[in-house]
Amino acid sequence: VQLQASGGGLVQAGGSLRLSCAVSGLSVSNYAMGWFRQAPGKEREFVSAVSWSGGRTVYSDSVKGRFTISRDNAKNTVYLQMNSLKPEDTGVYYCAASTNAFEAESNSNVYAYWGQGTLVTVSS
Repeated sequence: VQLQASGGGLVQAGGSLRLSCAVSGLSVSNYAMGWFRQAPGKEREFVSAVSWSGGRTVYSDSVKGRFTISRDNAKNTVYLQMNSLKPEDTGVYYCAASTNAFEAESNSNVYAYWGQGTLVTVSS
């Protein structure tokens, strides 16, 4: 199983990025998917999650209204559209898959598979 996150980069504050998580070795339609991030010197934190169908989504308070999670089960890919980026959004972003497919979970412990991360740097 591989989760390949991409789309990170350097962007100015107020800009946008779209992260992708391409999954191989499993069918994402059987999994809820989540995004987490880890800033330098900080603990990993929850960003957003989506249930298997896309019908349930959840966001951390810090990104609500600015980020949008979506998924394309036919392409086995999950996305995170990030708008109005702030310097505090800087970090390595990880995608993850949870077998609790019907729920959009913020608890990292329920995620069985993790990608390698993509770095997002937001300059002020």
